Amino acid sequence: MEEFIKIVLQSGKTALDLGLYVLLPVLVVMMAIMKVVEARGLLALVARGVQPVLRVFGVPGAGAFAIMQLLFVSFAAPLATLAIMEKDGTSRRRIAATLAMVFTMSQANVVFPMVAVGLNLGAIMLTSLVGGLVAAALTYYLFARSVIDGESPEDPFVAAPDKVRKSSTLNLMIVGGQEAVQVILGAIPILILAVFLVNVLKAVGAIALVETALTPLFGLIGFPAVAVLPLATKYLAGGTAMMGVTLNLLKEGAITVQELNRMAGFLTNPCDLVGVAVLISAGARSASVVRPAIAGAAAGILLRGVLHLLLF
Repeated sequence: MEEFIKIVLQSGKTALDLGLYVLLPVLVVMMAIMKVVEARGLLALVARGVQPVLRVFGVPGAGAFAIMQLLFVSFAAPLATLAIMEKDGTSRRRIAATLAMVFTMSQANVVFPMVAVGLNLGAIMLTSLVGGLVAAALTYYLFARSVIDGESPEDPFVAAPDKVRKSSTLNLMIVGGQEAVQVILGAIPILILAVFLVNVLKAVGAIALVETALTPLFGLIGFPAVAVLPLATKYLAGGTAMMGVTLNLLKEGAITVQELNRMAGFLTNPCDLVGVAVLISAGARSASVVRPAIAGAAAGILLRGVLHLLLF
């Protein structure tokens, strides 16, 4: 019982550190910027500009912001765009496609620190875009085809009301920041439970068992046996934890830069317990389509993994 309480308390501390000191600052700034961009009409302008291309893959025009936020800010940054999609009338089917795309692509908070130790940024960006758009298309046309909620024929980004347009930039940023705080407060229980599950699996030896089971498979595709550790850590504990483990393995010489780039297609994405928990906290509509989104993301991640094996 004492060990159980320790796991609970440690999980709570880890989740609160992640939510309050990592996700909250990023999301407050991003939501503040997004609120201003939306009110001034720039979001609608960009959405209309890229709509013809992205709609082919099932992604609304605003998905361009989600792509930029993920690739250049952090895994939590697209939460700002998803939160807007929750309220602007975007169909659940297109939200599912956007989620699948985000789950597949690489997050900046993991990629850029690892570029310093040899991760190939160009390959990461290329496979992110290819894998993300394929995942979105598969989700929209296959996995989420039965998700119907009265989609409008056009992207729902419209001009902001006059009252919003006349608001000062500072007021808009404050409102956006307040919305971000509410989103993070709603995500904290999910974060605690996700981290708790990971810690329980570690305590009962499940992660060690997975490492043992996957070692022969990794040998077939040219991964070092020690690669089981960062991969298991990534999908159970998240990208930040994986990055710490991987950097340590590189420092020790247990893996090479080439092996890192071969594994990167499977390692650098937010499709893990923590990442999914954070992104679906955008709202009930996002949470309702998480299954088809994960199915599409699985295909996209597999494609990215194969591309990295071919490239390196």
